[in-house]
Amino acid sequence: MRKYFINSIFLFSIIAVIFSCQNQQTIDLQNYMSNGKSVYVAKCQNCHGENGEGLGQLAPPLTDTLFLKTNKNKLACIIKNGANETFVINGKEYKEKMPAFPELADIDVAQVMVYVTNSFGNKQGFIDYKQVSKQLQNCK
Repeated sequence: MRKYFINSIFLFSIIAVIFSCQNQQTIDLQNYMSNGKSVYVAKCQNCHGENGEGLGQLAPPLTDTLFLKTNKNKLACIIKNGANETFVINGKEYKEKMPAFPELADIDVAQVMVYVTNSFGNKQGFIDYKQVSKQLQNCK
């Protein structure tokens, strides 16, 4: 019995070491996803829905991976500064103005971008806040 107990502790220790050896980007992705979800719930969910399904003709869905991929360099500007343009997503036009969120720090924008681009069927990987900061400096 004692031998079984000692072997179990040893095996548990090995498993713990293996799981703790995640690379920094994996850890950052997990942190961004968690914090990004909080920002999404507070700022975006009312219009874009709990599951990114959108709100009829008023707010577009966030489930269109193609739209998010082709506009990835503009997403930070759209989130921070809002949008007053027509978007075509899944063949539907969305003309309603998106409000700006100037109170969001660059890190908040990056985290919500990571959450959105890796949720609702999207799998676009990690975006560092330094990249987002550069994108935000170039907003028109």
